[in-house]
Amino acid sequence: MRIRPAVVGDRTRPASTPPPRAASEIRAAFADSAYVGLGFLPLGLAFGALVTQSGLHWWWASLSAALIYGGSFEFLLIGLVTAAAPLAAIAMTAFMVNVRHVFYALSFPLHRVAGRLGKAYGTFALSDEAYALTAGERARSWSSRRILWLQFFMHLYWAGSATAGALLGTLIPDGVTGLDFALTALFTVLAIDAVRDRRGDLPTPVLAVLSALVARLLFPSQLLLAAFALFTTGLLARHFITGRKSGHV
Repeated sequence: MRIRPAVVGDRTRPASTPPPRAASEIRAAFADSAYVGLGFLPLGLAFGALVTQSGLHWWWASLSAALIYGGSFEFLLIGLVTAAAPLAAIAMTAFMVNVRHVFYALSFPLHRVAGRLGKAYGTFALSDEAYALTAGERARSWSSRRILWLQFFMHLYWAGSATAGALLGTLIPDGVTGLDFALTALFTVLAIDAVRDRRGDLPTPVLAVLSALVARLLFPSQLLLAAFALFTTGLLARHFITGRKSGHV
């Protein structure tokens, strides 16, 4: 069977030639990040509107989204800045809110990200959503380019929607409610996807729920940090016990 060449300028190539791998991976990363971007949109708009309504210039939203990229911490930072909180208090708040990323680094596929600049940006842009998508089973074969483009698109969604929210903040009525629930809904969807991805691993979600309940009862003021610590301890204990059992067998 003969393949007709397709003319591109003064060059010819077979019409059935697939697109370059780089372009296909960018499109795949965009598709992977699209539904997360829909969740970022109302959050970013709400954040940008809050910036301007707090008396700050609109560019604070763009600068924060581009350089801090901390999501929930950025919402807290607005109140801290407007209240002229001490730098030590801001630093401690940033640590307590973002300490969960230390645990993310244990399984984030940074070893598959190429180059020092790539690893640096991959570390900086490690958000909850990027971790949820890249640490799953179906992402085991993703290349460095696809991981970085995925993180870049998420970063772009957040910075773009925050800037739009700041510029259009005066047009959003004060009575609009429910935008803050978008973050909870987004995390719920990501958690459901993670459970489906590991459908046969029932002990892991059970351990996560128990860790959250124990942290809520014993450490309500440090719930997030305590829950992560308990969950990590449980995973390490399970790994050690199952390792010893398999060794005896």
